Amino acid sequence: MNVNGKHYRTIWIKENDPSTIQVINQIVLPHEFAIMDLRTVEDFRIAIKDMYIRGAGLIGATAGYGMYIAALTSPENEFESFIEESGKILAATRPTASNLVWAINRQLEAMNSRSIRAEKIKIAHETAIAIADEDAEFCRRLGDHGKEIIMEISKRKKGETVHILTHCNAGWLAFTDYGSATAPIYAAFDAGIKIHVWVDETRPRNQGASLTSWELGQHGVPHDLIPDNAGGHLMQHGMVDLVITGTDRVTRNGDVANKIGTYLKAVAARDNNIPMYVALPSSTFDFDLIDGVKNIPIEERDAGEVRFMTGKTVDGRIETVQICPDSTPARNWGFDVTPARLITKLICERGVCDASESGILGLFPEKK
Repeated sequence: MNVNGKHYRTIWIKENDPSTIQVINQIVLPHEFAIMDLRTVEDFRIAIKDMYIRGAGLIGATAGYGMYIAALTSPENEFESFIEESGKILAATRPTASNLVWAINRQLEAMNSRSIRAEKIKIAHETAIAIADEDAEFCRRLGDHGKEIIMEISKRKKGETVHILTHCNAGWLAFTDYGSATAPIYAAFDAGIKIHVWVDETRPRNQGASLTSWELGQHGVPHDLIPDNAGGHLMQHGMVDLVITGTDRVTRNGDVANKIGTYLKAVAARDNNIPMYVALPSSTFDFDLIDGVKNIPIEERDAGEVRFMTGKTVDGRIETVQICPDSTPARNWGFDVTPARLITKLICERGVCDASESGILGLFPEKK
């Protein structure tokens, strides 16, 4: 992804300093573009937990690099115990996204295949890079598959603008590059297809307003920011051609956990006969779970995220303000689960499939 004409990934090893991992600080976007240095396991824990980085794919890639830094900084005679504890610390940061534990386990398996500390550090370094590279490549591929869906709608509309509704940020910032839900959008736009994106605010953290809008603007994609509750109205009046979201975990049978509010978009889409697509790299599948509503852990975050909002004042200052009475309590569930029956198709790097066990296993026969 280009930022002011320069290509960036969301996470990388600092040039000439293999002990420092750099990430884009998403907390200060869209009003500032800043790079953070991560040098300790605690740095990684804070970055994931406090959402300096966010998004399923990027959480996984960050955990992969975090395990590499754990190996690099491990005490000489306490390697195994330090690595095990580091994995537990990182795994406890965000419970919903499956990419987190997947990346940690991949690193543990890789390090366990080597016998001496130097070799373990080397393979942890290689594995962290591989996780990030695969995430970017898988998102690029799913973008190509999703582009075909948008292209088909464009043909049916005889070249008129295709209107796409998104929710939260499932873009380049949520992965290593390209994004999941945005990858088809970028691919279609770059291919010359006329598109327009309706961007949900995505309260309470406003990832749509602060991140997706910023991304689309950087890429030149036409878009409008809308209140979270406007989607149903737009669908009723024929102003949405398809919905594309990302996901933090997809079960074996196709249930989808994504940012809170996704379920309501899916219900409205079904009521208005509008296709609902979910885009994801394969690392987001959880082949061990069947019933998403019952079994996917839903993160409940700090109530302060609901009670307070941060933004830029008219005179350019960044301020945090309280939006409710002093005594008002709040609850803050970060995700909901959309049942597979409401999903039109899943888009991943291997292709497009039904949101069902048979559909998913058709693309991943090795998981049968």
